[in-house]
Amino acid sequence: MIEPLSVVPSGKGSSAPGLYILLDGHLRLVALQQLNCTEAFCLVATDDEAYTYNSRVNRLSTIQEHFMIRRAIERGVTPQRLAKALSVDVTQISKKLGLLNGICPEAAELLADRQFSTEISRVLRKMKPTRQVECVELMVSANNITVSYAEAMLVATPAQMLVDGKKPTRMSGVSSEQISKMEREMSNLQVQYKTVEQTYGQDVLHLVLAKGYLAKLLENKAVSRYLKQKQPEIYSEFEIIVKTVSLDQ
Repeated sequence: MIEPLSVVPSGKGSSAPGLYILLDGHLRLVALQQLNCTEAFCLVATDDEAYTYNSRVNRLSTIQEHFMIRRAIERGVTPQRLAKALSVDVTQISKKLGLLNGICPEAAELLADRQFSTEISRVLRKMKPTRQVECVELMVSANNITVSYAEAMLVATPAQMLVDGKKPTRMSGVSSEQISKMEREMSNLQVQYKTVEQTYGQDVLHLVLAKGYLAKLLENKAVSRYLKQKQPEIYSEFEIIVKTVSLDQ
């Protein structure tokens, strides 16, 4: 099983001690019973979460789902049977089966624990491996793994970074000059992002040190009074730094 059953003890004073109430995994339990399995891994809840447990949340990533579908088909299950069991169209099964076709391993690894539309793979396939990795890194960092974002980056991708060497169909209402400008801005954005990523940890450390030092400095009543009287602008800036929680502020 990908995810264990979730159970909770039946409670003190129960007529059947040692028994557990099933919170999540009813269909998995039925499948285990049909396979004549007598044991199964379980997650034991400390409280009765019958009314709050997020049993409808699917934690399976898109790539994990791809591997499960591929394994099932390799073992003889037809796409039509899978589609019927999952209540989806058979074309969806085909798309999920070919999810990683044309996707470089590095880009697939970045998406390994994410949930995304299969249409993103269609867009990424048109790019060369290095460009695939760049686009996936930007989407993951922005927490915006959507088809529209991927298509926007595809339009802004230079022709030499595309598999067929040709630009995609022009977006309606967008001129060639605007496309060229978008390419330059996307390139600059990537350079700026890499620069910020490399210095972010050091900047946070400097902020923490400065914040701690200034907090102690302003606790000194004499210093605080002097700054208020002689340098009110500097004092207000010091206060802002002390109250800063993150670099975003």
